[in-house]
Parts: sequence; structure tokens; C-alpha cells
Amino acid sequence: MPTFEEAEEAEESEESEEAEERAFAVPEPLVSHGPARVVSMCNQKGGVGKTTTTINLGAALAEYGRRVLIVDFDPQGAASAGLGINAHELESTIYDHLVAAHPDVRTVIHPTTVPDLDIVPANIDLSAAEVQLVNEVAREQALKRVLRPVLDDYDVVLVDCQPSLGLLTVNALTASHGVIIPLETEFFALRGVALLVETVERVKDRLNASLTIDGILATMVDTRTLHSREVLERLEEAFGELLLDTRIRRTVKFPDASVASEPITSYAPSHPGAKAYRRLAREVIARGDVA
Repeated sequence: MPTFEEAEEAEESEESEEAEERAFAVPEPLVSHGPARVVSMCNQKGGVGKTTTTINLGAALAEYGRRVLIVDFDPQGAASAGLGINAHELESTIYDHLVAAHPDVRTVIHPTTVPDLDIVPANIDLSAAEVQLVNEVAREQALKRVLRPVLDDYDVVLVDCQPSLGLLTVNALTASHGVIIPLETEFFALRGVALLVETVERVKDRLNASLTIDGILATMVDTRTLHSREVLERLEEAFGELLLDTRIRRTVKFPDASVASEPITSYAPSHPGAKAYRRLAREVIARGDVA
């Protein structure tokens, strides 16, 4: 009798094969690189897959020849840990440059085990940034100022936001061209989306006229449950084309990859979860959300 994990993976494989039939074309290699499009992973609710999506979408885009920079913008430092960086032992992180008079973010860019995927790490020090920035001139543009010198070095910058709508998240939105909203397929996860969309619209109106919502990504999907299927239907009705076609299923392999400090694309490259993130990478490229 198969274990729960084996049954789960068998079902995922079947669905993945069906999805592959509708998959987006493999993107062409880029002739040149930059300037980067900055995309924030944003949702004020925690545990919806922001960091998992940031890491694995970044790794998948790098597989397709894009130069990717991940900015860990969460004081918990999950993206840093998920890519093997012990940010608590670093002398300098994104925080130091966010509050510096003359920032040089290149000094805190770290390579990862994935070719063409770099990261700017964060640790608990970042939690002090909101207090530090509150009296600064143009406090909402601090991250934009920090990232500006390196945008020509990358094709995509992915900002992993903290689960709040505070000043750090406003900074991320002000620095971004687009937002991807990972959303768990649970009823209570739906309730906060309207507030998040309202915040995005407010930032667009007052601080960043070029900001767009690139898509809403359904995560932790379990189509075996009626509840999950109903939430997907609600999302399709409410958001239409904003809802990305790719679905990220719930699987034990994501936390396993996190423990190993690797993206799932290298930890379990043939797993349906890895295939889903490669499909997501192709989708965002096909939609023009990244080059």
C-alpha cells in the first residue's frame, strides 16, 4: 500500500502532466541582460507561500537564463535561510543600507548555489527599519534608492515582503514595477486580499504610478477537498485574468527543500512542485511580467 506521500506525488504527477499540456513555451535566451523588473511578493497574511514562491520562482527564472536578485525584506530572514545564508552571522544586511546615508548594496549581495541567482539577505535588525525611517525625507523610497545602482545587472529583482502592510511593504511597493500576490486557497485568506489590493492602488496613486498587479497565485492547493475547489472558483470569479493559470499544490517536498536550504528545482528537480514553479516562470515571462 503506498504511503500518503507516494499517493500525493502520484496525484500531483497526473495533474502536472495535464498542466504540461497547457504549459507555456520555453522562453528564448536573452541576448543581453537588464534593466531589471522589480516584482514584490506581497500578502499581509503569513504562511501563504511568499518565501517559497520567491525562492523557487527565482530559481526557475535563473534556469531559463535570467539573472535574478532576491531581496529578503522580511526580518524573519526566511528567504536568506532558505538559500543557505546565515544572515544572523553577517556584519551587514539590507537593513544597514536601507538606513545608510550612502548605501552600496553590492557589498551585501551574496551568490547562491543556483547559477545566476543572488540574494540580499536580511535578519531581525530589519525590524528596526520602520522606526529608523519614520522621520526620514522620502522614507517610502528608501529601498528604491538602494536598488537603483544594481538594476542594470539583473533581469528580475524579487522582493520577499514581510506579512504586514507597514512602511517596509510600502517601500517594496514603491520600488516595484509589479506585485505577485501568493494566496492560500482557504476562505480566510480571501478576506484580506481586498485590503491588500486597496493598499497597492493607494501606493500607485500616491507614490508609484507604474505599479501593477502582475497576478494572484493560488498556493497550497488541494483539489481533493471541496473547500479548495470552491475557493479557486471564487478567485476566478473575483479576479479573472489576474489569477495566474499556474497552481501550486500543497506538498511535503517544499518544507523538505527549505530544511535542505535549496530551491525545490534543485532539491527535487523532477517533482511536480518543481515543474509547477518552472511553469510559473514561463507564465510570467509569457505574460510580459518579466523579460
